[in-house]
Amino acid sequence: MQPRASRTELAGLHGGALRVRLAAPPVDGAANDALLRYLAEALDVPRATIALLSGHSGRRKVVEILGVTAADVSRALQLGER
Repeated sequence: MQPRASRTELAGLHGGALRVRLAAPPVDGAANDALLRYLAEALDVPRATIALLSGHSGRRKVVEILGVTAADVSRALQLGER
């Protein structure tokens, strides 16, 4: 995760993890909230199905998305094309 980017967008894969640029600053959980909202919208799932499991104050996060497989995520975010 890269906070304070010029815009919120997927920046591809980096070391086997998704790299996401967020326009939100890393203050009072704003970047974490922006990340979860972005993922919910990109994957077309309710925000309530996404939880931040670890990395609340770091750049590397672990996110759980209920009812979605890794293949679904890859397809939805078009990771095979990057």
